[in-house]
Amino acid sequence: MPIEDFAYYLKERSGGRIAEIGVGFNFKVALKLKELGLDVFVVDWNKKAIVKARELGLEAYVDDVFKPNLRVYRGVKAIYAIRPTPEIIKPILTLSKKLGVPLYILPFSLDEMPRELRLENYKGLAIYKNE
Repeated sequence: MPIEDFAYYLKERSGGRIAEIGVGFNFKVALKLKELGLDVFVVDWNKKAIVKARELGLEAYVDDVFKPNLRVYRGVKAIYAIRPTPEIIKPILTLSKKLGVPLYILPFSLDEMPRELRLENYKGLAIYKNE
């Protein structure tokens, strides 16, 4: 179950622009989504991660999920996060609600998710969603 399978899951469920929140230096899924023809961009507070993402050909923005700049997310149809740290899970969910778009989270195995997110198994990947 490679992490890139998450890209296929997202492609099946999302049409249009999609954003990865808290990308860090793990660009595999965003690059796979781009390869699959999706309009994807990544967001992180770490400027070095954004520079690296741009070097790899990804559209990337610096933003703070605790105080998001909603203009960054204009036109987004879905957001996702891969193994977000526990403290940013609720702010990502809040952002999803503000934008009125579905959220998909691929968590670390032991992370506790908000109750309003539903668990789905996709090819062995535990994915939480609010669609």
